[in-house]
Amino acid sequence: MPTERITFAGHDGHQLAARLDLPDGPVLATALFAHCFTCSKDIPAARRIAARLAAMGIAVLRFDFTGLGHSDGEFANTTFTSNVEDLIAASRYLAGRNMSPSLLIGHSLGGAAVLRARAGISSVKAVVTLGAPADPGHVSHHFDAALSEIQQEGSAEVTLGGRPFRIGKAFVEDIAQSALTPAIADLKAALLILHAPRDETVSIDNASAIFLAAKHPKSFVTLDDADHLITRAADAEYAADVIAAWVTRYVVLRPPAPPPGAPEGVVRVTEADPNGFQQDIQSGPKHHAVADEPASYGGTDRGMSPYGFVSSGLGACTSMTIRMYARRKGWPLTGITVDVCHNKVHAQDAGLITDNKVDLFRRKIRLEGPLDQDQRARLLEIADKCPVHRTLEGTAKITTELLS
Repeated sequence: MPTERITFAGHDGHQLAARLDLPDGPVLATALFAHCFTCSKDIPAARRIAARLAAMGIAVLRFDFTGLGHSDGEFANTTFTSNVEDLIAASRYLAGRNMSPSLLIGHSLGGAAVLRARAGISSVKAVVTLGAPADPGHVSHHFDAALSEIQQEGSAEVTLGGRPFRIGKAFVEDIAQSALTPAIADLKAALLILHAPRDETVSIDNASAIFLAAKHPKSFVTLDDADHLITRAADAEYAADVIAAWVTRYVVLRPPAPPPGAPEGVVRVTEADPNGFQQDIQSGPKHHAVADEPASYGGTDRGMSPYGFVSSGLGACTSMTIRMYARRKGWPLTGITVDVCHNKVHAQDAGLITDNKVDLFRRKIRLEGPLDQDQRARLLEIADKCPVHRTLEGTAKITTELLS
């Protein structure tokens, strides 16, 4: 996934640090990601969601709000409203690159910010929130003990997530006055709400309030026992999968024509976890799969192994070929099941005269319906004529080119 490190002017002119995660190919759409309160653009959940969308052809801009992460400015001088204005400034930057965002994603207070910012970004077709509060004032419970000092002194230093932050009076007053319900009711975009029932930072009641305030189309998906920051890799992977599947209903992704010599298009495999073996497999914007290795081989078992995909290709092609033939003949075939397993065996065990090991695919086919014995025998012959079967039994040529 190519990534550009960029800066752009925020709401008050300070330079905001950002990452623009790009597809390794044409950009089919653009998303804008808003991080959680006092977090940064580089939290694991944001990285995984951005990688998953980039694999689909969706560029993702994630940036640090004013005074946070690598962005300039003083956090003590920011407000919820200024965060919203930073989001709109980010959308203007993207528009200047002909990449106006069609998708907004916000985590925690960033989720509240994208709900408010939608009205100022006309290109947006869909909005996603993760663990978002229905009322921005909800975050004030993080610094309840310092509220009196903030009111008297104008600001106070508080510790959030083990790090010191200075909270200003303007921030406290702004979140107290920032009602989200009107903005949610007038969202004019599809809405997906992701929230964990056991979220101890922003309770699940907030998701209910957002859902009830919104008009259709709207969806709610539980994140089960995920924590508020979605720190576990499996939870981030699930959230990324749900967003990726959902967004294709509301954001139009039109891939270019396949290149010459590749009639079915290009299947792109992108490493998802450099510390393991997980891979994102993308065929066009709509078809995604995850490849991995079992835990016993150092993987995380989140997807089929490479040989699992080869076996599934053989099984799928076998079933399709049988179905096409039976349909053409008008035979009463009501169902097909193909079981495939793979192993490396000595060639002599497979009936070949050589000392080398070979790949053995064992295929078991079940045909349902009132077929006579001649029909069943003919369909078994047809199974051996499926194109993938012929490819595996024949000699395929693979060419490899190293790209710079």
